[in-house]
This record gives sequence, structure tokens and C-alpha cells, in this order.
Amino acid sequence: NCPSGWLQNYKKRIMAISVDTVYQRVLALANKEQRGYITPQEYNLLANQAQMSIFESYFYSKNLRDRKEPNRTNEIDETDIDELLARKLAPFSIFQAVTSGTTFPANGTISSVARPVFQYGMVLSGNEPCQKVSVFEAQRLKNSTRHMATTSGRGPIYCDSRTTGEDIQVYDGGVAPVSSSVTVECFCAPRSVNWAYVVVNSKALFNSTLAVDFELHRSEEDTLVYDILALAGIVINKPGLAQTASQIGVGEQQLQNV
Repeated sequence: NCPSGWLQNYKKRIMAISVDTVYQRVLALANKEQRGYITPQEYNLLANQAQMSIFESYFYSKNLRDRKEPNRTNEIDETDIDELLARKLAPFSIFQAVTSGTTFPANGTISSVARPVFQYGMVLSGNEPCQKVSVFEAQRLKNSTRHMATTSGRGPIYCDSRTTGEDIQVYDGGVAPVSSSVTVECFCAPRSVNWAYVVVNSKALFNSTLAVDFELHRSEEDTLVYDILALAGIVINKPGLAQTASQIGVGEQQLQNV
């Protein structure tokens, strides 16, 4: 068993992108050819937009990998992209109870903070993963008591619910849906970043005490910089900056999706 607090400490280690480091890199690149200054307010807006865009891309990347390599083995090495994607999503994942076995939670609690759920993942009945089937397939199986009995504790299934106010129905050993011991993997959106500051002699100075860093994996630092630069080029009306940053960002994404 893992020692108490191990998972939270692990998640903190991989959430290691300083909001100030990214801002300084963005300013340095934007000002390289006198292309303009990005205010802290603008930076915070663009930084949060970039963070959400990268976070959402994880789900598309995971879907792409699953379709490309449906029969991959469980062997893991330093080149395993699927393992890296799992690590990137780990800080935002938590299993929560499904109310009455039918209704997904609207919020998840990560690091003692309640956050809205962005996406739902695996469904479990007890400790067993459930396989999703269509409503029509579930109805067909329910007509056979013998088939439904085989799902008990070994191969539970679930389908979308046709009842208003419910999300799913889970079947684990019988023709009646189960109403307890059902959990679902919840992926919660990252916190809003904030380059906090105090004004001294008409200048904005970084306030590390109130700042909120990026919650993305540390490997995303370059992607954040170029995504923010691309957005900043539009805001400060510097098309050349936006184009250059976009080209670099697209090249990086293509490399990751190979």
C-alpha cells in the first residue's frame, strides 16, 4: 500500500509550472522586436484560455491514441505516450459516488477544493469496471436472466438512462439496476491561474503569496508559452507574432501526435 498522502504529493510534483516563469518568457519573446507589452490582466486571461485548451486536448489525444493502438501491451518505458497522457490527467482525476447508482456528481473535490466536473470516465460497480453498452443492447440482455447472472461481480454493464434526471443504469448480476456501490471517474477542470501583483512606483510587481500557478504537467511549459504568445499577437495586433507562435505550436502538436 502507498503511504498516506503519497498520491497528493505525487500530483504536486508534476504540477510544477510557475505562472511567473511563463509570464517572463512570454514578455521576453513578445518584446524581442518591440512587438508590444502584455499587461498582467491580459496575461491572466490568455493564460487561462491556453491552459483550458491544453487540458481539453488531452481527451482528444487519448482518443486518438486508443484508436491508433487498440491492441497495445501493458509494457511501459520512457517512450510510452499513453503513460504520459495518464500522468498529465492524474492531477484532475478523482473517483466519486454515483447518486442512487444513476446520477453523476456535478462537482469533484481535489486538494480540498470543489470544482465542476469537466468529463466523466470509467464507471465501477464495487471494484469492478463496467462495460458500456447501448440502451437497446442492455434491454436485449435483460430479457435473458441467464446472461444477466453472468455479470455478477465479474462483468457488470451500464447504459445511458432514459429516465429524466438520471445519467446511467448499472446492471450487476440481475435484471434490476443496482442503486449503490457505483462510482465514476471524474475529471475536474484546472484552477484558474493568476499572476498576482502589487503596484509599486507605478509598476506591477509579482506577488508570489497570492499567485496561482498552472496545474498542468511540467512538460507543457513550452506549449503554454507559445499558445499564450499566439493569443497575445491577436490582442496587441501583431499578426507576425501570432503567426510565428502558432507555427511553432502546431509543429509541437504534430510531433506529440505521431
